[in-house]
Amino acid sequence: MNKRILQLTLPNIITNITVPLLGMVDMSIVGHLSLDHIAAIAIGTGVFNLIYWNFGFLRMGTSGLAAQAYGARNFPEAVKVFVRAMFIALLIAVLLIVFQVPISDLAFYVMDSEQSVLSLAYTYFSIRIWAAPATLGLYALKGWFIGMQNSKTPMWIAIFINVVNIVFSLLFVFVLKWDMMGVALGTVLAQYTGLFVGLAIGSRFYGKLFKKYLDIKASLNLGEMKKFFHINADIFLRTFCLALVFTYITVASSKISKEILAIDSLLLQFFTLFSYIMDGFAYAGESLTGRYIGAKDKANLSKAVKYLFRWGFLSVVIFTIMYALGGKMFLFLFTDNEEIIHLAKDYMIWVLLIPVCGFAAFLWDGIYVGATASRYMRNAMFIATAAFFLIYILSEYIVDRTAVDNIIYLKNNCLWVALLVYLSLRGIMQWVYSKKAIYSKA
Repeated sequence: MNKRILQLTLPNIITNITVPLLGMVDMSIVGHLSLDHIAAIAIGTGVFNLIYWNFGFLRMGTSGLAAQAYGARNFPEAVKVFVRAMFIALLIAVLLIVFQVPISDLAFYVMDSEQSVLSLAYTYFSIRIWAAPATLGLYALKGWFIGMQNSKTPMWIAIFINVVNIVFSLLFVFVLKWDMMGVALGTVLAQYTGLFVGLAIGSRFYGKLFKKYLDIKASLNLGEMKKFFHINADIFLRTFCLALVFTYITVASSKISKEILAIDSLLLQFFTLFSYIMDGFAYAGESLTGRYIGAKDKANLSKAVKYLFRWGFLSVVIFTIMYALGGKMFLFLFTDNEEIIHLAKDYMIWVLLIPVCGFAAFLWDGIYVGATASRYMRNAMFIATAAFFLIYILSEYIVDRTAVDNIIYLKNNCLWVALLVYLSLRGIMQWVYSKKAIYSKA
C-alpha cells in the first residue's frame, strides 16, 4: 500500500509544488518592486482565489467520479465525466469574462484598500481574467487524470506551465518594464500553453478510449448533468466557504494596516507550501478511495486511509522542524524589505502550528472527494467556517474596546488563532463523520 500511495503522491507533490509557483513567482517578482505591489498582488490573487476556488468541484468532483468509474472498469462513464467537466468549465469561464466588470467592482469595493494599491490590483485582474477558460479547463483535466490513476501527466503539465510563467513574467517585468501588467500577462500565457499541452498529452494516452466511447449527446444528457451538478453542489458550497475564509483574511489584514496585509500575505506562503504538499497525499487519497469504493474493496480502503495518515504525521514533523529552522530564510525568497521581515517574526509562532492543525483536514478532504461524500464534507466545512468568523469577530470586538497600545498586534493574532481553529475543526469533524460517510460506501 505504501508503494501505491507514493506512486500517486510523489508526482502530485511535484505538481503541487509547482502549482503555487503561479502565485509565488508573482509575489516574488513584485516583492522586489514596492510595498504597494506586494499588497496589490495579495488582493489580486485573493480575488482570483475567491473566484476559482468556488469552482474547485471541476477538479474534485471530476476526480472522484472518474476514480469510481475506473475502479468499476466503466470506461464509457469515465469518458462522459470528462466531457461534462470540460463543458461546464468552458461555460463558467465565458460567464466570468462577460461579467468581469461587476465582479471586479464588487471585489475591490469589499477589499477597501488604498487607491494606489487597488489601481495596481485592478490592472492585474483585468488581464488575468482572460485566462479563465484555460484555468478552469485545467481544473477539469487535472481531476480527470487523477481519477484515472494517472498523476504523472498533471505533474509534467504543471512543470511546463510554471517554466513558461517564470520565463515570461521575468521577461515582461524586468526586461520590457511592463510592471504589474507583465506579471499578469505571463500567468495568462502560461495557463493557455499548459491547457493545450495537457489536451495533446491526453489525446496521445487516451485517444483510443475517446474514439471508442465518446458520445457527446449522451454525456450532456439533462438527467446526467443534473446528477453531476447534484454531486458537485455540496463541493461548491464547501469550496465557497474555503474561499470566503481566506479572502476574508486578506480583507481583515488590509483593514488592520497595509503593513499587516503585506506580512500576512508573506506568512500565508508557508501555509500555501504545506497545503500543496499535503494535497499530494490528498490526491492519492482521492484516487485510491474512489478506486476501492468503485471496486467495493473495503479492506484496501481502510488500509489506504490508515497509511495515508501515517504519511501525514511524518509530514507534520518535517514541516514543523523546517519552518522553525528556516522561516526567516524562506521570507527572504519573497521580499528584501527588512522592515516587513522584522515585523513578520512576531507572528512566526502561528506558522509553526499550521502543519499540526491542518494536516488532517487535507487528508480527509482527499478521502471524502474520492468517496463523493460531498454532503458530509460540506457540513464539516460549515461548522469550521462558522467557528472562524465567530472567534475572529468576537475577539476583534473585545480588542477594539480594550485600552491597549498594541491593538494592531492583538488583532492580527486573533486572526491567526481563528484560522488555526478553523483548520483543526475541519479535520476533527470529518473524522467524526468518516464511518458513515466513507467506510459504509465500500
